[in-house]
Amino acid sequence: MRLAVALAVAVALAQPALALSCMAPDIARDYASAAQSDDRYIIVKGDLFLDETALPDRVGQSQTSRHDSRDIAGWLAGHSLTRDGFAKPFERDVILRVSCVGPWCGGTVKGEHLAFLKQEDQHWVMQIAPCPGMTYADPTQELEETVLACIRGETCTRD
Repeated sequence: MRLAVALAVAVALAQPALALSCMAPDIARDYASAAQSDDRYIIVKGDLFLDETALPDRVGQSQTSRHDSRDIAGWLAGHSLTRDGFAKPFERDVILRVSCVGPWCGGTVKGEHLAFLKQEDQHWVMQIAPCPGMTYADPTQELEETVLACIRGETCTRD
């Protein structure tokens, strides 16, 4: 019996630690990151359309250590953020860059989003990572108010 318990403990300890540790999403932190970046970003709130079956699925692949991403075509229709609010019409193709870390991949669904879109050449890229941030599905009024305060140069913190 002792041998079986010792063997079970040894096997358990030999398994790689499989956990993804993410910081809580914070739109003010995302705004600061985008503002400090050398890349060009815009902030858009609108309806996202995509083929959800194209999203990566690594369920059952717990031993993978791959870090990669997949680009998926999408369409975003809404408004981009100005100092006057979400006032500038935005309706165009976007690239959803879905990244994976080991068995965890970013995911999203059709519907309303508030997203920081990164410009790459003539394309707008929406980042969908395993840890949330930069893209917010079903945005709350609080998120909108926070990011509006940020763009206006007011106190930029999430309450």
